Amino acid sequence: MVGRGISWSVNETAASNQRTDREPAFPKINTDTSTTNKSLSGYSLSSLFKGKTKGGNFQQFTDSLTDSSLRLYAPELRKPKSEYKDYISDWSPEETVQRMQHGKAVSLEKFRSLQDKLLLLDFSVSANDGNVITAVLIYLKRTLSKEVLFRELQSRQTALRHLICYLRESRDHRLLQELFRALGRTEDEALLKYKEHLSIADENKRRDFLKSCLSLPFSPEDLALVQDHYTLLERQIIIEATDRQAERGGKLPTKTMPILNMSLITTLYYCCFYHYSEAENTFSSPLNVRHTFKISEKQFFVTALAARAELKEWSDVDALFTCRNWLGFTKKKSPLSFQRVVLQDYVALVDDAELRITLAQKHKCHDIVINIYRDLKDRQQLLGYRGKVEMGSAEERKIDELLTNQQIRWKN
Repeated sequence: MVGRGISWSVNETAASNQRTDREPAFPKINTDTSTTNKSLSGYSLSSLFKGKTKGGNFQQFTDSLTDSSLRLYAPELRKPKSEYKDYISDWSPEETVQRMQHGKAVSLEKFRSLQDKLLLLDFSVSANDGNVITAVLIYLKRTLSKEVLFRELQSRQTALRHLICYLRESRDHRLLQELFRALGRTEDEALLKYKEHLSIADENKRRDFLKSCLSLPFSPEDLALVQDHYTLLERQIIIEATDRQAERGGKLPTKTMPILNMSLITTLYYCCFYHYSEAENTFSSPLNVRHTFKISEKQFFVTALAARAELKEWSDVDALFTCRNWLGFTKKKSPLSFQRVVLQDYVALVDDAELRITLAQKHKCHDIVINIYRDLKDRQQLLGYRGKVEMGSAEERKIDELLTNQQIRWKN
């Protein structure tokens, strides 16, 4: 009996050791009656609030295993205390800006005092990150009064430039005007107000708006330009109304080109095309246009020559080259080189459109190419040719005016 008992005990111990090598043993469960009863009593109360009911010994064993064994044997997975800032947003203004630079989500709502908001702005400016500066400015614009925001930006020129750029892109012209007024930048305020005419489609309303702009505090140079713009549009409206009436009465051929909201040179071309021989005291007279807007001799010569040559009015072309000296003798003279005049005006006389475009492109007669694409109503070709003319030139401005002209019905 004793030998067999010892043998059984040794075998059990070996088997137990083999199990220990393969898997950890469960923790020892305390079977003390008083301890168990006390534990069960407390657990039952907590189970009640968790929606559990008192179970038998197996349920108690399972719950005890869940509460104790994992705490004893599972590794501690909690993050370092510093990383809990991601969840409670406990960041300083400098740390917040750094997170914004790395594209991490932050909340700016916790910065409620003026001091914290200005620190946030100053750190964003020091970081030289335009996106962060703009994001902070949007928050300040929403949470600060205009007076406080404008006052603080006066000493922060970098942030001020970013706000002006943001307001321009977002088309918040009203707030931008208030900002310019608060900063004493009256000329910028006047120019911003003047640009509103671009959004006015009706010609009469646009004319009245330009007239009201004449009282704004422009610089002398800008005021002269605004005055010319108003005078030109007023003249265009009068010419357009008169020509429509003449067209209906059969006194004027059907027009193929617009005049409203066109540039000064395009208006002069229009007048040379339809009203070349009119008396100088009429609004549509080319000479009246020349004198009113102080157009140079060369510019008038080129524009009139192009218009009359397109109509094949050779007597008018010849008259443009003829001048008289103080003795009354006549001679041929041109403000431009004759080679340039011949290329510009006689290439336009070629009947075949494709050949005319080829010659005009070869000799860089840009006006001819532009006019052909305009007559063909080929927007895509005109847009492509824009890249071939000199940037900032009169030809580029002419193309831009045609592309934005709503009266032309493009075919593509």
